[in-house]
Amino acid sequence: MDAGKPANRGLKKLDEIEAEIYYSRFSILESLWVAAGSIQDSGFDGERFTHGMRSIVEGERYQRLDETSEVFNRALELYKLGHVDIIDNILYASSLLFGLKLLTVDKALRDFIEEKSLEMTLISVDELG
Repeated sequence: MDAGKPANRGLKKLDEIEAEIYYSRFSILESLWVAAGSIQDSGFDGERFTHGMRSIVEGERYQRLDETSEVFNRALELYKLGHVDIIDNILYASSLLFGLKLLTVDKALRDFIEEKSLEMTLISVDELG
């Protein structure tokens, strides 16, 4: 699924409500994988990507989340429970341990959390205030 449009809508809503926004370096890694795939498909906008990365990493609007060893331990527990996307596991574990909402369009992660009766920290764009 192309998460670009929903993600942009979500970021706009978060900005409107002046929410604190955290990012993980693992989200940055995942965005690099997506960008690399876009380069292969000739759908990559390098200028837009550079602007976005600068805004997130070098700007003052977003705060970097520093994961702890407990986050990684929880991520492995989620893997053992059957969710094999380790990046998703890290992001979800971070949301649990730091008491944050995780904005995502990832249906597989949402389904997994519901199936395993885990604490729902996910929020969709449509659920934003």
